[in-house]
Amino acid sequence: MSNSVAGTPQIVAADQPVTDVDAALARLGDIILGKERQLRLALACLLARGHLLIEDLPGVGKTTLAHALAGVLGLHYQRIQFTSDLLPADILGISIYDRETGGFQFHPGPVFSNIVLADEINRATPKTQSALLEAMEERQVTVEGETRPLQEPFFVIATQNPAHQVGTFPLPESQLDRFLMRIELGYPDTAAERRLLAGDDRRQLLAGIEPLMNGADLLQLQSQVDHVHTSEAILDYLQALLAFSRRSQHWHNGLSPRAGLGLLHCARAWAFLASRDMVLPEDVQAVLPAVAGHRLQSVDEHAGRPAEEDRLRESFAAVSLP
Repeated sequence: MSNSVAGTPQIVAADQPVTDVDAALARLGDIILGKERQLRLALACLLARGHLLIEDLPGVGKTTLAHALAGVLGLHYQRIQFTSDLLPADILGISIYDRETGGFQFHPGPVFSNIVLADEINRATPKTQSALLEAMEERQVTVEGETRPLQEPFFVIATQNPAHQVGTFPLPESQLDRFLMRIELGYPDTAAERRLLAGDDRRQLLAGIEPLMNGADLLQLQSQVDHVHTSEAILDYLQALLAFSRRSQHWHNGLSPRAGLGLLHCARAWAFLASRDMVLPEDVQAVLPAVAGHRLQSVDEHAGRPAEEDRLRESFAAVSLP
């Protein structure tokens, strides 16, 4: 892709992987009705090599979205149902003594997959939740003193219910920061809900998903996203957003450098999905709530809760556009 700075945004070449992305979004839209923006955010998160947290009330399609993403991408995935009695070894794996060999043999856990669906992650204890930390950040795990690399590509797609739900444990801040994006689905609108009620069962649709790409395709797409150009003006805008969050009185703490890098990567992915090879301010604004919302804790009557999207957009509107 071109790295030219000024002028009209360039169009990404219409090669096969881009066609696959468009088809993937369309297929996801057939299963998750009326949530085009959330689907685009989810795919942008994966293209930016990030982990995705889906938070909402039970029954609005969180697990269905995670299953659909795994099926459309054509990657090997494992689902972990998080419960209060889940142990770290249930995620990472364990060594078991083998009588025939006279030694211990390692049995890998479900984390050794391309996509790990951590369902209702906040129903497990903080100790078990933290077992994912090294895997999410380093793409490797250390079990019984031995470091084992994970497969590439590797993503964690976690779902959680709101913190006020019975039997939930709030995610540690260190683990929240490992999720590149947090999105909410919400209730469908009237038209989408009618199509849902009159249409096929979602479980049947999930069972019939045909993969539209594979691991090699996804790695190629990620490489293309890395080459989406970011001008000096956009970098100035990103730094202004970070600085504003750190001096604002709305939140306890501002956005970290890790969050700034995540915002940059997601903006590139959003531009790529729009068939452009350079980032515009609109790309940054589109992904900002999903990247920053779970990292900013309010200081007012919403204290301790993630920043709400409308309030966050209103606050950051004070930052001048480039």
